Amino acid sequence: MGHAHNHTAGDAAVPRRTRRRLTAVAVLLGLVTLAGMAILWPRHNVRGDVEKLGLIKHVHEAVVVRVTEGPCRGTQASQRVDCKDVRFRLTQGPNKGEYRTIEFALSRTTPDLHPGDKVVLNHVEHAQKGYDYTYADRQRRPVLMWLAIIFAVVVIALGRLRGVGALVGLGGSIAVILGFMLPSMLDGNSPPLVAIIGASAVAYLALYVAYGFRTMTTVALLSTLAALALTVGLATLFTHLAHFSGASNEDTLLIGLGTSAVDIKGLVLAGMVLGALGALNDITVTQASAVGELRLADASLSRLQLYRAGIRIGRDHIASTVNTLALAYAGASLPLLILFTLSGQSLGAVANGEIVAIEIVATLVGSIGLVTAVPISTWFAALVATEHSHEHRPAQPVGARSQPVLAETSGTTHRGVGRPRPRGRARREPEPPEDLLAPRDEDEFWR
Repeated sequence: MGHAHNHTAGDAAVPRRTRRRLTAVAVLLGLVTLAGMAILWPRHNVRGDVEKLGLIKHVHEAVVVRVTEGPCRGTQASQRVDCKDVRFRLTQGPNKGEYRTIEFALSRTTPDLHPGDKVVLNHVEHAQKGYDYTYADRQRRPVLMWLAIIFAVVVIALGRLRGVGALVGLGGSIAVILGFMLPSMLDGNSPPLVAIIGASAVAYLALYVAYGFRTMTTVALLSTLAALALTVGLATLFTHLAHFSGASNEDTLLIGLGTSAVDIKGLVLAGMVLGALGALNDITVTQASAVGELRLADASLSRLQLYRAGIRIGRDHIASTVNTLALAYAGASLPLLILFTLSGQSLGAVANGEIVAIEIVATLVGSIGLVTAVPISTWFAALVATEHSHEHRPAQPVGARSQPVLAETSGTTHRGVGRPRPRGRARREPEPPEDLLAPRDEDEFWR
């Protein structure tokens, strides 16, 4: 991408028959994924009754124009019950341009608002004026937008066209999750099955959009799907053995109240599958890329030598990735862990609770999937990378020995008779395959 030479030049190291086989498998699994999405595609209105959950459907932006403190309404100054009255001007919604005043009791959780601050207010439909808007939160969309822009600039500056592909793949992954997976689960389809099909679609988008339709991209994809299948099997087994109900989480309880179509227990398994996918992609891409670079650096490496070298790289990657996965789950559950610590319960009692046990199982199952992804992707990449040398090695008779090549001299005598060649024998260095001599950039093996 972005270079003058052929994009498929790097694939010349792999025989055409092998490339066709890999492509056929990837296309077949892709068709299965598309068929699964078509079957599981939501066909009903997935919007639940949010009002009975106490959720607000409409929120609108407003600006703080005045903040005053004094006794709360209905109290005396001597009672020392102070409140903060905040005057807002609505800048969005059906009452745009109007003003509303909201009273906040002074406490540690009272929002620290000042004139000019932008906020979002909940609009309570059919409520009496003065009670039709409640405070929701600060307006953070501009900050999030600027952070997203900085993230995109950094990724593109370092990754260039590949960074653009990574961002497009990220957008496609989010679209699959929001447009297919969540509505399909709300439509009553099996969350684990939806997670498997959706994760496969995300893997195709994330890899092929970022790295292009190349041989080693297909190797990484098939390795990811194989490790994902193992992760799904382990998650299913241990979710069943641990008797997770999914009812211990406040969010899942709200989902159960809002709709009866969602399998709450299945959501636990679906979360484990989706959570492990990103790390699996990281492992398989890194291992396939490492094996490809090792092969390009030394074409004389045998398949076993290439595999062992790749595994040594993978061991270092495993140590950091498993730790990252565990810390990510711990960080997401940090407030809960603090509550358990304050309760004074033992470590065993804390771990036995369903909320913590789910995170433990998710971490360990995901880590097992990551560890197994290393040998799977490394061996698969080594198999494909050395296929050229195995299929094009010249046949020799049994017992035949290769003869050394003598050094040649170009000089002749005045009679035209060639000078004697030196008696010392020198072996020529083995020449790399023809495709490795062609100009390439650091990513050519992926092409």
